[in-house]
Amino acid sequence: MSLQQKAYAWIGSPVGVSLMDGTGVSGILCSIQNGSIYMIEYLYHTQFATKHYAFNQIRDILPFPQCPQPQLLYQTKPLY
Repeated sequence: MSLQQKAYAWIGSPVGVSLMDGTGVSGILCSIQNGSIYMIEYLYHTQFATKHYAFNQIRDILPFPQCPQPQLLYQTKPLY
């Protein structure tokens, strides 16, 4: 699947993006326009920013995995 196909499939989803320079970013993939993806990323405190990355800057785009289901560590027994 090409990067463009992956990007269109995951619009509105949390993704991790591996960049060609070896760094990575994560956020919610908002849109695709003019050969770039637009993501909303968390900065700090209550601040978010929309940033864009051209497809030629991107090595791969991966969706966030599902959270594992919590394991019940012990079974409680009734006291009576």
